[in-house]
Amino acid sequence: MFLLTKILSTCSSKSGQDAQPHPECSSSACSDQEVSSERSKQDAEEEEPLEAPDQGVLEAEKDEEIQEEDEETEHGQAEPQEEVTADKKQLEGSSHSKAEAGPAAEKEADPGSSEEDLYRGAEELSSSVGSSDLEISKLEDRCSLSPAVDVLFYSEREWKGNTAKSALIKKGYKEMSQKFSSLRRVRGDNYCALRATLFQVLSQSTHLPAWLQEDDATTLPEKLESLEGLINQWRFPGDVTRDASQQLRGYLELLRKTWRAAVDCASAAERQQLCERVFQCGEEELGLLEALKLLMLGRAVELHGRMQRGDEDVPLFCWLLFARDSSDCPRSFLSNHLRHVGLTAGLEQVEMFLLGYALQCTIQVFRLYKADTEEFVTYYPDDHKDDWQTVCLVTEDDRHYNVPVVKAAEPQEELASR
Repeated sequence: MFLLTKILSTCSSKSGQDAQPHPECSSSACSDQEVSSERSKQDAEEEEPLEAPDQGVLEAEKDEEIQEEDEETEHGQAEPQEEVTADKKQLEGSSHSKAEAGPAAEKEADPGSSEEDLYRGAEELSSSVGSSDLEISKLEDRCSLSPAVDVLFYSEREWKGNTAKSALIKKGYKEMSQKFSSLRRVRGDNYCALRATLFQVLSQSTHLPAWLQEDDATTLPEKLESLEGLINQWRFPGDVTRDASQQLRGYLELLRKTWRAAVDCASAAERQQLCERVFQCGEEELGLLEALKLLMLGRAVELHGRMQRGDEDVPLFCWLLFARDSSDCPRSFLSNHLRHVGLTAGLEQVEMFLLGYALQCTIQVFRLYKADTEEFVTYYPDDHKDDWQTVCLVTEDDRHYNVPVVKAAEPQEELASR
């Protein structure tokens, strides 16, 4: 309740502003100063006048080169001059590229870096890994979530400063370490909240939700288009050749198929491997995340209709969601907020409540910068903790979300029941 009141006080000031991509999405640029200096030096050298060689010396060197070529031909060792020149140019080009890359290239070659663990290719894996372990490692390396890292180790590595904020974040990680052994870093784009939530839901689900088993579960796009005319405003992350309604319906069918496959897995380890295969930042994963956005829109339309009718059981967050000038109704919510999620904006706090309602799932978030306050652990939403599945996320700033991994000795079902 306290959190919702604080969100209400800040809604007006944030209205109409698109969230900027998370800082973790930004890529570091290589330094151009050294390259510029090197190029200037080369230009200066090229401008120096060349002395005219002696004609007799040139003829002697030419005769000597012809004699050497004849000797190499007799021994079968001569190679075409063009290939030598090409190889030399290739070597010089490779050396020049490496010099331009500088420290960034050295960082990319370091297999111990967390960023590189997220993007490394299969060819960079150690040849000493066994075949079965190699297959799992390949999936992890391409996965949108980096391999698990010890919570306290991650904390010390990422927060080395002595500032008050650094101390607060590290304290939050220490509190987390009592329940979680490690952390998986989620790819830092504007889908991260959706990605982290869906990964946790699929990796922990043991039954298919009732709402997803209904025969008309995949007809939501047609319903929204016929009632509200909303679907034609949808923005897709890539090129789409089909009708928007058909495309979104396909995404919903993919979500139901993937969720059912996760439920049918014989063990938690098998579900985990399924998630590793799905979350490869490809078309399949993006389709699943767009399906979540569609479910959020459908829930927003339903809840707004209940508000209009004056129903008494409307969740409190709905009044906050539609109190913003930029989203006073489902149409403006889609136009100014939801359709930009994943492209140029992430989910705002009040929209995390809507995501929980869309999935009928309680999202427990450890907000590390709120350590030592009653908001350190927040639930989205907080009115279904006893009857909905609970999944856990962690954030340092309410913008980027990562996935904590439960200690092996503590079953996830026990954690969810608390």
